[in-house]
Amino acid sequence: MNPRMLKQMQKMMKDMGMDAEDIKAIKVTIELEDKILVFDKPKVQVMDMLGNKTYSITGKVRKVKKEKEKVEIKDEEVKLEITEDDIEMVMSQCNVPKEKAIQVLKECNGDIAEAILKLSE
Repeated sequence: MNPRMLKQMQKMMKDMGMDAEDIKAIKVTIELEDKILVFDKPKVQVMDMLGNKTYSITGKVRKVKKEKEKVEIKDEEVKLEITEDDIEMVMSQCNVPKEKAIQVLKECNGDIAEAILKLSE
C-alpha cells in the first residue's frame, strides 16, 4: 500500500471513531487449557473503535507444553489438646473420676458433648 493511500485510510478510520497505535511489547503470552503460546519480540497494535479495544499480535509463536499444577498435600500430626476445664466439665456432668474423663475425651477426640453422651449411656 502506498503512503498516500495509507494516510487516506488512517483519516477515514479517524473520521469513523477508530484509532490505532503500536505498542512496544517485549513478549506476549497466551495461556490456553493445554498449552501456552509465546510471542517473542511481537508487533502489537491496539485499535480503539468507539471505546472497544482490539489487540492484534504479529510475530513468530512458539508453543510451550503446559505443566499441570501439582498440589502437594502433606499429612501432619495434630496434637489433641484436652484442657483441665474440659476434664472437669466431663467429671462433674457424668460423676466419673479424672482418669475415666481423660480416657473418654481422648476416644472422642476432645469433643466434650460426645464424651458426656458416651458416659451417660
